[in-house]
Amino acid sequence: MTNSTLAALIVLAGMAVFAWLVRTGRMGRFAPKASAISVETATSLGDRRQLVIVGVEGRRYLIGLTQTQVALLTELDPTPPVPEVPQV
Repeated sequence: MTNSTLAALIVLAGMAVFAWLVRTGRMGRFAPKASAISVETATSLGDRRQLVIVGVEGRRYLIGLTQTQVALLTELDPTPPVPEVPQV
């Protein structure tokens, strides 16, 4: 086997391993986990309707979803309020 044939086989084997890692989802552990958009909570209202709190780059929004429409209802405070615990 010549050096160029060996080099081509090594490159092809590397490409096959890379394709296998991508296909099985194992490359995800090398990707950054942070996302600019996050769903904090979603509440079903029945009949394919939902209220969703979404965080986008430090801002929070209340969004209404139906089967055919997405509506911005309001912008919320940046941090959720902490419920008070009554003193006993």
